[in-house]
Amino acid sequence: MRSRTRRSIGKWLPGLILVAPSLIVLGIFVYGFIGWNARYSFTDWKGLTPSDTFVGLDNYRELFADETFRNDSRNLIIFTLVFMLGSLLLGLFMALLLDKGVWGEGFLRSVFLFPMAISFIATGIIWRWLLNSDSGESTTGINKLFDVVGLDFLHSEWHKSDSIFAVASIALPAGWALSGYVMALFLAGLRGIPEELREAARVDGAGELRVYWHVVRPLLLPVLMSAVVILAHISLKTFDLIYAIDPGGPRTETPALYMWLTSFRGGFFARGASIATMLFVAIALVVVPYIWYSMRQERR
Repeated sequence: MRSRTRRSIGKWLPGLILVAPSLIVLGIFVYGFIGWNARYSFTDWKGLTPSDTFVGLDNYRELFADETFRNDSRNLIIFTLVFMLGSLLLGLFMALLLDKGVWGEGFLRSVFLFPMAISFIATGIIWRWLLNSDSGESTTGINKLFDVVGLDFLHSEWHKSDSIFAVASIALPAGWALSGYVMALFLAGLRGIPEELREAARVDGAGELRVYWHVVRPLLLPVLMSAVVILAHISLKTFDLIYAIDPGGPRTETPALYMWLTSFRGGFFARGASIATMLFVAIALVVVPYIWYSMRQERR
């Protein structure tokens, strides 16, 4: 019995020792700070001095009654929909293009992936110039291009317009930046589909569209699900891109930006911690079901 216990310990102990430093660091600097943040979301901490006075769910009740927070949540929904739809459609189009074997595939793949290598801050600065809505000699970017080609009637205020969809213009550069990553996911999925399956469908008389719909589409669904989960959690926590393009604009503000302004400009750290906790829960609601589904698929 003792020898069996020793063999069992000797089997898992080396692996545990190997990953122990990572587990300790992860436990302290990720999950420890998440717990620390959640704890202070139930206090009345304002100003530079931390407060341990417990106020229960008061901060959360105030947030749900806060018109700014509700406006920011609506902006986040619009931003997420445009960002995800743009990334998925553009990424899928580029993947299908490369999968057909176009000339210069290696070069095009690098070009498509390059935006992902640029930080969101740099992307935001570039797109702030591209979305410049000034008139006359100050016009730059896309509006300048419209003027040059005679399409000045398309001149837009972009993110500075009064429309509730102003935040959608900021989702465009986010979609552009992540489309290359989505393309890589879809291309890997397409290249993983056995060519014999497509050939069998063609032999049975199916055209290319029916091959893609009945053979390729079902096999790409796991890739699509992965892409949706990754993009959704990136969207929920996006801060730097929005701040670089339009810092503090009420029409483009999202909960992540409101959290930073509330905490570090207003000094309402407990309320900022409440927003951060709610964002964490929202991300968990997206990611945890996917992990659960993936684990069930692997066990089958």
